[in-house]
Amino acid sequence: MQKQLPYLVPFDRTFRVAAAPTTPPLDYDAGRARMKKKLRKEVKKISKLQEVMYAYDKHSVLLVFQAMDAAGKDSTIRAVLSGINPAGCQVSSFKQPSANELDHDFLWRINRALPQRGRIGVFNRSHYEETLVVRVHPEYLAGQQLPGDIDYRRIWDERFESIRDFERHLARNGTVVIKFWLNVSREEQARRFLSRLTEPEKFWKFSAADIDERQYWDDYMHAYQSVLNETSREYAPWYAIPADNKPYMRYRVAKIIRKTLESLEMGFPEITEDEIDKHNYYRRLLEAGEV
Repeated sequence: MQKQLPYLVPFDRTFRVAAAPTTPPLDYDAGRARMKKKLRKEVKKISKLQEVMYAYDKHSVLLVFQAMDAAGKDSTIRAVLSGINPAGCQVSSFKQPSANELDHDFLWRINRALPQRGRIGVFNRSHYEETLVVRVHPEYLAGQQLPGDIDYRRIWDERFESIRDFERHLARNGTVVIKFWLNVSREEQARRFLSRLTEPEKFWKFSAADIDERQYWDDYMHAYQSVLNETSREYAPWYAIPADNKPYMRYRVAKIIRKTLESLEMGFPEITEDEIDKHNYYRRLLEAGEV
């Protein structure tokens, strides 16, 4: 796994949300047209690499996206995967758990959505909601049918341990886990909410609940800092991507995916001499019009 890609969250618990940028570097030309062109190149490369991975059939890739509302998760997933064969990709969105899901452990519904070998799976929100939204609103724990009294001092550490064990297990068995936190500023989020209230084609995106959650901004930042420090590991790294500039964000996400795919040992399956002879035989039959 690549260790030194930009925006990698370190594995030593030294990450600080306050120091993480939400905008591109000042010396970086992040013009919209330039970023879109660079994104197209990355998507084209990802598509070719995914084709190899699909044929090789020994790896799968799990992309996890977490962010505050209006950070651009949906549009980034759509932009980055726009050139990939749908047969080799799947997207799962995790919202409020159903009654059936609450009757299982918090990783159960995640397990059911994991990608098969050869495929790219995308989690739009994920198991991390259980250490983010639920941590900010611990009253939700009351509906999770947990045994015994809930120890609010220990439950988050226990969930982090479960997540680390789960992701390590995935990595050992061929699933490459890449996690993205799209880091949008509070000010940019407000601007995007305002556009949802003033542009008719965006009215459908607005939810009063999103505004209500803004009052918990500091609590969410504290929760994200804990999540990234406790679960960014070499086998399942987090990347804290600046999200105030959407074209730049999408390009950076795509480049990390492409670089990670390139780091895998994979190729098209080799065939034997006998198989080559059979291929040549059938090719001659087809060329001669005999079949």
